Amino acid sequence: MSERASKVAADKFGILGPLYADIGGEIAEIVGGDPNGIFLYVEAGEGWISCGIFKEEGVAIRYFRPTSDLTDLLLEAWNAEEAGKRWSVMEYEVKGTKFDASFKFPDEVVVGDFDRAREETAVKNHFGDKPVIYPPWPPERPAE
Repeated sequence: MSERASKVAADKFGILGPLYADIGGEIAEIVGGDPNGIFLYVEAGEGWISCGIFKEEGVAIRYFRPTSDLTDLLLEAWNAEEAGKRWSVMEYEVKGTKFDASFKFPDEVVVGDFDRAREETAVKNHFGDKPVIYPPWPPERPAE
């Protein structure tokens, strides 16, 4: 690796490393404590992010709604990548005190809009056939 390429890689890690750590911290807040075992599925495109947070709880998987802080961090991480090298899908998991993020790029999967079926497949691949428990939708606000 050339000296310039090494510097670019170090600069990128200096930006993205803390962002991915902050993502883990926000996930811990969302789940109310220990993020161990969390699986975050994210799809992204120009100007949008969609994600789901999943955690194994015995015989089932619990879904947690993302916060705007989490989606802001994810969008910041996506935008930190060079325009031609941005991912389409990120799978982020926490094991103990460490995280691992894997990516799929536009040449592997094209996302024009969020696809629930892709998310369901990723969750099944990660956790197996355990049922997913989704929280009820918040009540609708009355029209003003």
